[in-house]
Amino acid sequence: MSDTLNVVAVSGSLRKASFNNKLLNVCQSRAPDGMNIEIFDQIIDIPIFNQDVLDDGGFPPAVAALREKIAAADGLLISTPEYNHAVSCVAKNMVDWVSRPPDQPFKGKPIAVTGAAMGGLGTALGQYSLRHCFVFLDGRVMNQPEVFVGAAHTKFDDNGNLTDEPTLEFVDKFLGAFAHWMVKVGE
Repeated sequence: MSDTLNVVAVSGSLRKASFNNKLLNVCQSRAPDGMNIEIFDQIIDIPIFNQDVLDDGGFPPAVAALREKIAAADGLLISTPEYNHAVSCVAKNMVDWVSRPPDQPFKGKPIAVTGAAMGGLGTALGQYSLRHCFVFLDGRVMNQPEVFVGAAHTKFDDNGNLTDEPTLEFVDKFLGAFAHWMVKVGE
């Protein structure tokens, strides 16, 4: 592991003005010293998972790029919305593609999950749904602290800035804990 912790971040939303995209931007701007967060912006280019596509032509370019980035990174940060009490189809689709053999890059990878939504519970159930996937894939998901940004429409301004001070404190604590988690898992 280098002196700088390199994190690849993925949003589970395709919306340009997604609160989850905004949350990743906040995380990127508030990354602690020694952490670099790169947001993967090709999520929209990942097709719906179809094993026939993989069998016939290999990984689509966006999937291959994300697999390489995750494999090379010290950690993975995912911000997911919640739909119908579960993880978004975008985030789940990403996991399904990236997890295909050979050499799926989630195995042993430090992972942090967060999310933002307009509902009062944030993305609690969506995050738990996503965490469940990583049990089978042997991803090393950080359990605590958790960040569920509820009532997100009241916490971000029109420019995408997170203006809620207690939430900013949670994000800072979360990122600091993730840095510690990546080092611990990498030992």
